Amino acid sequence: MTPTQIAALIAAGAFVLLVVLLAIPLIKLGRTLDEATTAIRKAHENTDPLFTGANSTITHVNTQLERVDGITANAKTISGNASALSSLFTATLGGPLVKTAAFSYGVNKALRSRRKRKQEPAGKHFRTRKGGRK
Repeated sequence: MTPTQIAALIAAGAFVLLVVLLAIPLIKLGRTLDEATTAIRKAHENTDPLFTGANSTITHVNTQLERVDGITANAKTISGNASALSSLFTATLGGPLVKTAAFSYGVNKALRSRRKRKQEPAGKHFRTRKGGRK
């Protein structure tokens, strides 16, 4: 064998060694990609029931929100009616009721004052000042 052939054999051996050393990481990378593909496939299969459940939950929540909207609209109507009824009561009965209460208070006060005067002796109707006359 000539030195050129020996050098070619050494170069070929080194190249085979290089290919083998590079093939190991490539094989491991291929396995990793296969596992990642399997994991993605399983995740995709498991998300369908999850999305279906989420859609049904959202539909149920929307139904409940529509009911709540109806309830709040009815509550708003009731509060508006109560306010209108209160205003009507104040307008129709408030003024006369206040006048009646004031009149009855005045009559009651006048009657009390008159009863007190009847119960006092005749000379005590006039008030006296300090050091002054009756």
